[in-house]
Amino acid sequence: MATSRVPAAVDALLAILGAAPGLDGVLVLDGPPTVNLTSPERIYVGWQPSESPAVTLAQDFNAAGARTRDEEFTINCYAEAWSGGTDMQPQRVRVFELVAVVEDALRATEAAPEAPTLDGTVLWAHITSGDLAQDQTTDGARAGLPFAVSCRARI
Repeated sequence: MATSRVPAAVDALLAILGAAPGLDGVLVLDGPPTVNLTSPERIYVGWQPSESPAVTLAQDFNAAGARTRDEEFTINCYAEAWSGGTDMQPQRVRVFELVAVVEDALRATEAAPEAPTLDGTVLWAHITSGDLAQDQTTDGARAGLPFAVSCRARI
């Protein structure tokens, strides 16, 4: 019996985002960067540029008898868009477009009825929070959006 749905949910989120048509050309990464990446548009699953954990979780018994447990967890993610110029507005718009694609990928459609359940790994998943960060770097304007994908599962 699984002690957590976190590993399966993270894997499913990565697969869903890797196949999302609106993310063609966007680098979708599992966890923190390992090299100096040059891709101007990225989405990290299970990482934010801070001391945040990859995932936070809590469990409790579902009911008397202790046969099943409810698990609630948050997968911390980060979207980033940058350019070689100093104009911030296009990067801010683009990073919100990237997160909108993630949000759309987590919604049920005729083609993807299991999307909100991360292909059956959780009861539901949705974006619940985000924070816009902007800065000028030696590589140009960068907009980043740490966001949270919150999930509920039964184990």
